[in-house]
Amino acid sequence: MLNGIIISLRQELIVTVILFLLLFIKVAGNEPRPGVILNLINILLTINLVLGFFPGPDAALFNGMFHTDRLIVLEKNILNLGTLIVSLQAYDWLKAHRQLLEFYMLLLATLTGFFFMISAGNLLMFYLGLELSTIPLTALSGFDLEKRQSSEASMKFIISSAFSSALLLFGISLLYGATGTLGFEGIVHKLDGSAFQLFAFILILSGFAFKVAAVPFHLWTADVYEGSPVPVTAYLSVISKGAVFFILVQTLYTAFKPLVGDWQKILILLSVLTMLTGNLFALRQNKLKRLLAFSSITQSGFILAGIIGASRAADASVVYFVLIYIFSNLGAFGVVALISAQTGRETIDDYRGLYAGNPMLSWVMAISLFSLAGIPPTAGFFGKFFLLMAGAGKGNYIFITIAALNMVISLYYYLRVIKAIFMDTQPAPIGKLTIPLLPNIAFLICLTGICVAGVMGWVYDYIYSLSIGL
Repeated sequence: MLNGIIISLRQELIVTVILFLLLFIKVAGNEPRPGVILNLINILLTINLVLGFFPGPDAALFNGMFHTDRLIVLEKNILNLGTLIVSLQAYDWLKAHRQLLEFYMLLLATLTGFFFMISAGNLLMFYLGLELSTIPLTALSGFDLEKRQSSEASMKFIISSAFSSALLLFGISLLYGATGTLGFEGIVHKLDGSAFQLFAFILILSGFAFKVAAVPFHLWTADVYEGSPVPVTAYLSVISKGAVFFILVQTLYTAFKPLVGDWQKILILLSVLTMLTGNLFALRQNKLKRLLAFSSITQSGFILAGIIGASRAADASVVYFVLIYIFSNLGAFGVVALISAQTGRETIDDYRGLYAGNPMLSWVMAISLFSLAGIPPTAGFFGKFFLLMAGAGKGNYIFITIAALNMVISLYYYLRVIKAIFMDTQPAPIGKLTIPLLPNIAFLICLTGICVAGVMGWVYDYIYSLSIGL
């Protein structure tokens, strides 16, 4: 019995053990040099990633509040991979930071919350996991303590998170009053589509929409992304968003299956508004972090387009796209993080002539942006193709046409950055930068994922074999 529980909770337990190990190092005093700590932590995160791939049985614990299966294990491993990449890319910034151990303790606490959230079989467990992840994230967004902009980002994040959590919790309480249960398996048998239940569902979906930055619940995104340290912004844009999308799909496809006709209409509206708004605001940006923030809003719209399909293919396309999105977005943010840490430059104009002194960074940025834009043969093209095909599976051809047109619009601002890097010049371009070993490894992982994941068909086939549908 105990062995079964430990195996089922192994991913949560491994992260918790690493967290407590860092806590003991901090409490003991006489901390090792930053370089030693960073190498140790990255080794532990690598071990965590490897151990996560060991097989384990499907299980339901705590009276169904926590459950795990092969798809959930894979989703957690995708988050583990993204967290490792963020850690590798943050080497320069963290090496010069005084609160190094505190950063990782908050990061791992957030990751643990995501794990419990993804494994939730009950709305209360989901909410507890969400709050366990959100509260440390607000602290991470203000981690540049000496910068006023970072403190402002943290405050905005706290206020918006509190508001979205209030909406979510209010919706959960109304749904409990209407159905008498919080378990996903119980809810699905009690839904009858009444106006009261639909109101409760809309409140819950609004809470989700805040977390994934879907329009009109996106207003916090650009300011928080811009004010947070670049590694935290990268973590917010892919790990946090990916985790919420994972549980959103599970919730819609299981607990709210009887309301599929209603939530498909709502998601179509959210998806169109999110894609259009993200693209239109991204066209006007000169700061790279704000551009990537609105780009991430647009990507959320595309993921919502895939969810609308309500099928195994839709579920598989969402997980597959999040995996590719991690490689693509973290590749772009990795370049921004390294250049920001060494030069403090973060605007598109600052990147003019970057290729002359830094061809490696230039190609990483270019390939990552090509993938985000969905240009073949990068993996991003295949990810968006599967999303749109899943969304079109229900005959939503006008909606899919709008989504495809938004892909064309996004080309402008992605190519604008690439043009500045390879074709424009300026009197004092960024000189040749030193790329440490760990960020180099992160760039290699991202490039490999972008170039290989799309053409290796077995990746999507494996995810499809684990997926769920209506």
